[in-house]
Amino acid sequence: MTAQDAGERLRLLEAGASPEAVLALFDSLPAVRVEELVGTWRGNGIHTGNPLDGLLERFGWYGKRFGGPEDAHPLLFSTSGGRVVSVNPAFMPVGTLLSVADKVKSPVVAALFRRLVPVVTTNKPRARLRVVEYRGVSSAAMVYDALPIYDPFRKVDDHTLLCAMDLRGLDAPFLFVLRRDAA
Repeated sequence: MTAQDAGERLRLLEAGASPEAVLALFDSLPAVRVEELVGTWRGNGIHTGNPLDGLLERFGWYGKRFGGPEDAHPLLFSTSGGRVVSVNPAFMPVGTLLSVADKVKSPVVAALFRRLVPVVTTNKPRARLRVVEYRGVSSAAMVYDALPIYDPFRKVDDHTLLCAMDLRGLDAPFLFVLRRDAA
């Protein structure tokens, strides 16, 4: 499959798809090398029926930033002032979020989170980049320092990644896209 075909298929799936359809595309894509990830990436989830669908976006998720193998910032958020900051994932109660995901999608909770962002920001990297085997392919992945999460990446093209957040306790991965930030 060409990068153009993969990109077109991804655009169709981004409107919402079954996890199986998105994972079929994921499995068809080539591996990514760690050094290809350096930079800032904008993210968006793909609605597949996962409990996390839309949750990060509601809270102002911007994406991820990678400075190198030991310098990964897994959770970038936009502030109400328009700045992009790195949030420490250790302050994100992922297990609790999963159990109440339908309730925390309210605008009130999102507004509260945005007020708390300055308290949970960090300048330190909170994840690392490693090559891991996932679904039979060894590719770059981001491994969180404080949470049982890793995000394997596959290359759609030089500026687009299809990603699968693998979280202990989640039946299926949360699927999302990263696009290289032009800024």
